[in-house]
This record gives sequence, structure tokens and C-alpha cells, in this order.
Amino acid sequence: MPRTDDTPARNFHPPAGRPRRSVARAIVPTVAVLCLSLIGSPAAAEEVEEAAFEQYVALGDSFTAGPFVTEEANAQMPLLGCLQSSANYPKFLAEELGVGELIDVSCSGAVMSHFYEAQFDDQPPQLDALTEDTDLVTVGIAGNDFGFADLLIDCAKRSITNPVGSPCADHHGDELDERIEGLRDEVSTVYADIADRSPNATVLSVGYLQILPESGGCWPGVPISRGDVPFLDEAQIALNEMLREESSAQGAAFVDVFERGHDACQAADTRWVEGVIPDNEAAPVHPNRAGMEATAAFVRDELGVPAP
Repeated sequence: MPRTDDTPARNFHPPAGRPRRSVARAIVPTVAVLCLSLIGSPAAAEEVEEAAFEQYVALGDSFTAGPFVTEEANAQMPLLGCLQSSANYPKFLAEELGVGELIDVSCSGAVMSHFYEAQFDDQPPQLDALTEDTDLVTVGIAGNDFGFADLLIDCAKRSITNPVGSPCADHHGDELDERIEGLRDEVSTVYADIADRSPNATVLSVGYLQILPESGGCWPGVPISRGDVPFLDEAQIALNEMLREESSAQGAAFVDVFERGHDACQAADTRWVEGVIPDNEAAPVHPNRAGMEATAAFVRDELGVPAP
């Protein structure tokens, strides 16, 4: 379901039989610091510097990598071939959590097969970044496998023929539901393999930010016919729900970032995802800096870590 402003962070209960690292462990150093400061222990200063997580690996596609998002000076060197920004949500999250080591291998254009094979000649498969020492993993994948970018282009072309109708929905019918169902086994396998490679890690499946509003739209700024806007919005909700179900079945916690009111049709200072012609520094129909900051906050809330 779409997230609203008063949606509480969900409690994560790993399935029986699979040892998983508790999400609550992330707040233990914070509690320890508070207790030690109250009794005036000299060890408090050392506790403040203890990282909540030692090795954080970020996996995913362009909604994780953040192509063309405003970069920060003196940030970790991004993967330039992947159009990976130094101001994406893994970088923000790592700084806020004070992790010992961030390994961000997210890459624009990635599909699930790139978790197992190289996307570029000089880049290993994304899952190769995982080790037994990895204790935090975020994953944002399957949007390109679903084909959302190509679908939006197709719907934009069809919108010219009938801006107020539903030419894309009329053409595709139930096909999108079938695409989503067809991805279930592959998504499940990805999360099972992550758990096997990093058995002590907290694994978080990060959903996709809202792209279009529930209805209406903003043609031609975002050239999707009025009747196709709810059709595509419902498809994105279904994709996120499938990711929730399959990742949860493998012991991961799902991070719901689908919050209404920040779609590509909103004002430039409100939206988290840009339109076809971006007003903020970001790739078309991709998260901007505000969207990356919001995603980091959603993940932090899921971990139960207070805002910095």
C-alpha cells in the first residue's frame, strides 16, 4: 500500500530457521552512549565513535545510483561508468549511521542478472561485493527487469494520439500484471543468495519512489494520457508489493518509500522524482537530491535509528 505521512515504521520479524541480524542492533550503540553518559563513564567517548554497522553494501539500479543528482565535495568516489552520484541515498545513509565501510556498487541500467554477471568489463557482478563480514545490505532492483523506462516511453508516444484517454492501458491490458508475476522467482532467488553470502547481515529491500500521481497527471510536462496515469500508478504499486512479499519471504525487511505528494507532477521544490524535463539536477524520471534524502530517512526509520 502507498505510504502516508503517519505510516509507522514496520517491525521486522525474520522467519524461523534462518539466523538474521536484528534490525534493532542498529540502535544499541545509541542506547549504550546514553546510559554511559548518565553515569559519567570515561568509556562514553569511545562508544560515541562505535559504528552501528561495520560494512554496508548497497546494491541496485539507477534509483539507488542517482544519475546526475547534485554531487558533494570530498564525498566517496562514485562509479562514474554507472552514473553513480556521490549524493545518493547509500552515501547519505552511511554518513548518518557512521558505518565503518560503505561499498556502493549500485549502477544505472542494472537488472537482476547484473547481480551475477558483470554489467561492464571492468566491473564485477554486484553480489561479489558481499562477504561474511557484511552486516548491512540495501537492495533496489527489478524496475528495469519490469521495463518501467521503456513502458513510460511507449505510453508517452501513445499519449499523443489521445491525451485525455487511455491508449497505453488499452494496448497493454493485463500484460503488466503478468510481467510482475513473472519476476517473482528471480527476485526471491536474489534475496536468498544475499542471505547465503552475508548470513549475519540486516538486509533491506528498498521500494521505488512514487513516479506518477494517482490520477490526472500533468500532460504534456509528463506526457502520459490522463486515463493512463492511474494505470501506471497501479502497476508501480503492484511492483512494490511483489518486492515486499518476495524479499520478506527470504528474511529481508521491506522499506516502503512510496509516499504520496512527491511525484513528478508536483512543484520543483516538492517532488522527489523529476519529470521528463528535470527542474532539479537529476536524470529524467529519476530521484532528485530531495528524493535521495527522503529515501535515506525511510531506511533509517526502518532500522529504528533516530534522525541525526
